[in-house]
Amino acid sequence: MVRSLWTAASGMIGQQASIDTISNNLSNVNTPGFKKMRADFEDLIYQTVRVAGTPATEDTVVPVPVQMGHGVKLAATQRQFLQGALQNTENVSDLAIQGDGFFRIQLYDGSYGYSRDGSFKIDSNGQFVTSNGYKLMPETILPEGFIPDTLSVSQDGRVSVKVPGRDDPIDVGQLELYRFPNPVGLTSVGENLFKVSNASGSPIAGRPGFDGMGKTIHKFLEMSNVSVVREMVGMIVAQRAYEFNSKAIQTSDNMLGTATSLKR
Repeated sequence: MVRSLWTAASGMIGQQASIDTISNNLSNVNTPGFKKMRADFEDLIYQTVRVAGTPATEDTVVPVPVQMGHGVKLAATQRQFLQGALQNTENVSDLAIQGDGFFRIQLYDGSYGYSRDGSFKIDSNGQFVTSNGYKLMPETILPEGFIPDTLSVSQDGRVSVKVPGRDDPIDVGQLELYRFPNPVGLTSVGENLFKVSNASGSPIAGRPGFDGMGKTIHKFLEMSNVSVVREMVGMIVAQRAYEFNSKAIQTSDNMLGTATSLKR
């Protein structure tokens, strides 16, 4: 009976983790490039009371074991890198990735982060930067005095712009995308950024639209891939499971109370 108290308690802890994951998904429903997370669970160790195959008589053995489980634990929180909806923004510095790949972002310490968020800005030096001032790599420097409305990014990542005195646009840079053997192994560090880990593998660079890379869609943003309806259903299931486990604890407590009141 004491086992049931701890088993049900592990269930409540697990469902709390599920609610925490769902809450994070819902809070980022409008975050560009956000990829939803899923809580994965696994059962805990089992106490084997009787081993299968134990002799029952001289000629027979026990066909099935007797095992008592000890609950559940959180095994992983896995990112789901499904394509998010593309939203037309008409902003000349916005970029979306349609397909596989990440933008490479240089952080202040010189290290690199990777992101699906293409809500870039253009700084005073004519470079593409994130909202926090991190540079998009490889660097693309727009010429001084360029005409902002003429900025164009092709689906294969070529950046072109017009400058006063010229009728034809000039190419000023070539964007690259990066993909990973195991993107779910990337480490989330906040600010819509991921970092390489031992599980993700090394980044593979490529030109947009070639060698399995996605295309760059100019003046669009990839929105979060969170489905509000699915998250709400998951929240209901997790809440009910939490209640069931709390009822199991109450029932075990009542049974203990009955046992302690046998002798008066």
